Amino acid sequence: MFTRVAVGRAGVVREVRAAGPLMAALRAPATARGPWLTAVLNAGAARRGGGRPVAIVVEPHAQGRPEAVAFLTLRRRGLATHVTMLGDGVGPVPGGRPPARLLARDGRAAELLAVGICDLLNSLRGPRRLSLTGLPLGDPTARALAAQLPDGLIANARSSGTVDGLDGVGEVARSQESRDLERLLPAVLAREPDRRRRDFLRAAARLHAAIGQVELAVLPGGEQPRAALLTLVDGADRWPWWGWTDVGGLDPGMGAPVVALTDPAHGWP
Repeated sequence: MFTRVAVGRAGVVREVRAAGPLMAALRAPATARGPWLTAVLNAGAARRGGGRPVAIVVEPHAQGRPEAVAFLTLRRRGLATHVTMLGDGVGPVPGGRPPARLLARDGRAAELLAVGICDLLNSLRGPRRLSLTGLPLGDPTARALAAQLPDGLIANARSSGTVDGLDGVGEVARSQESRDLERLLPAVLAREPDRRRRDFLRAAARLHAAIGQVELAVLPGGEQPRAALLTLVDGADRWPWWGWTDVGGLDPGMGAPVVALTDPAHGWP
């Protein structure tokens, strides 16, 4: 097996595309697939402090199809470099399920990916801190990493998501058509006060609408909607993403466990 590292937006974009078959084979969630990660990379490139994207790739030979990939971000905070999952802290993420993945086809690939991540950490100058959040329970790469990091800690938490009950409060208009999204999205996103979050929602929704993987549900009400919800759609699977309501119908619900792997700052003088 061969392990290499791609640094920077252009290189990571290529690795995201190359990892498409692996993402599909592992049934990675929408938030760990190409369209979402592309929106994340575009958002990072558009603002200062977005961090430096990195892809660690394990493949059978140079330029072969990947057997494992980790998409990460390096951010300088003071003297330290913080290493996180690509997409962590960028825009609203749907809740109720683990949104992140350390992609590995099998246990051997997961072990090699963990070694590659450790090599990356050891190559960084100055203090560094690792924080990989949003992973599924029992992630094999996270287990291998924790075994190799003396201070590595795995913690579990119960996630919460949104329950779509809008059909119970009125006549809801639902559409996966790009033209409907373009027409309604400005009024829907006007309820998001944070400009960066609003920009990411718009970009990510458009990318997923282009491939038929987002639904916009709106409860009409005079000049402005009374409720709205964006849902990520993958076949029969529906994952409520972001929305708001003035009349109810969007309630919190308990979700699946999520895992975080942290390794405290090392390398202080």
